[in-house]
Amino acid sequence: MSRLAQTHGLTDVQREILSTVRDFVDKEIIPVATELEHRDEYPQDIVDGLKELGLFGLMIPEEYGGLGESLLTYALCVEEIARGWMSVSGIINTHFIVAYMLKQHGTHEQKDHFLPRMAAGDIRGAFSMSEPALGSDVSAISSKAVRDGEEYVLNGQKMWLTNGGTSSLVAVLVKSDEGHPEGTAPHKSMTTFLVEKEPGFGEVRPGLTIPGKIDKMGYKGVDTTELIMDGLRVPADRVLGGVTGRGFYQMMDGVEVGRVNVAARGCGVAQRAFELGVRYAQQRHTFGKQIAQHQAIQFKLAEMATKVEAAHAMMVNAARKKDSGERNDLEAGMAKYLASEYCKEVVEDAFRIHGGYGFSKEYEIERLYREAPMLLIGEGTAEIQKMIIGRRLLEEYRFQG
Repeated sequence: MSRLAQTHGLTDVQREILSTVRDFVDKEIIPVATELEHRDEYPQDIVDGLKELGLFGLMIPEEYGGLGESLLTYALCVEEIARGWMSVSGIINTHFIVAYMLKQHGTHEQKDHFLPRMAAGDIRGAFSMSEPALGSDVSAISSKAVRDGEEYVLNGQKMWLTNGGTSSLVAVLVKSDEGHPEGTAPHKSMTTFLVEKEPGFGEVRPGLTIPGKIDKMGYKGVDTTELIMDGLRVPADRVLGGVTGRGFYQMMDGVEVGRVNVAARGCGVAQRAFELGVRYAQQRHTFGKQIAQHQAIQFKLAEMATKVEAAHAMMVNAARKKDSGERNDLEAGMAKYLASEYCKEVVEDAFRIHGGYGFSKEYEIERLYREAPMLLIGEGTAEIQKMIIGRRLLEEYRFQG
């Protein structure tokens, strides 16, 4: 049989892209990932390689210098990259979400200004919804924008920005009361601003500070930061789409495709964990034979492989549904939920197969064991996904009594 998680019905172009990415992962990412991760070092050489491959413009239309590929192609590339090192897929993901939001909701001027340079990787994107006190409750956003002539003045503190330091463009969601009287539903009084800044830490433009990297259990290498706005002035023409009050819907559209991305990351990490587990099971001997020959280990491998296949199938289905133009929040929620949960379980089983060596930093599975938990909370916790899934099921199966 071929390796796990094959995708049927791909074009020759898609297969060529995936083959190129897989070769890059095997040669340029896997050999150095654990060392860079232990040092919490930004993988500049890897990022430069991805830039040369054109991956920063994978879904950006050809008219703006991108490759114009589908969400499915992108998700499969993310799966391959996460198989090598999940942090690298995070560097691309936030950039991709901002580019997607611009493509879907930006004005002509905004698209012309940003997308060609984003496709080339010269502008790197980050997006910002969360704040220190709100978690998944986006309606509780407290940061605000107030109109002042041809500008808006933004104040507030944001949290959990992937690429917060290395990015040069941040899509920031804040409250904006202009044209939205008191009592307006919170999600109808939010606006997304396109904030340009210098890469780095400290005050990166007047009124905008990136304090520094947040120290994390895993998901290292990529910078995760806060963002503090204190009298930040942003021109009115940097309101995404040119109209206030649409930010919540724009962000949710971006998060929806982001959930497919997180599902793809879960699939990639689970695939790598399976590869490590099945290989080690054939190298390690106990009681005079490979541990792979013990029934208990074979049962683990069977369960792991089945979970890898199931998560991959759901991720592919969610991506194809979005590419078709249909609503896919149910499929994206299911895929994100299942892939992240299965990823955690497959990684843990591979960790158990390694025995005491899995606890050593010399073995790659130790890194995966610390990375998998991030997928349980990224782009919405399991509880949020189940809430989305449950509500959609009730819409589809409404009882007429």
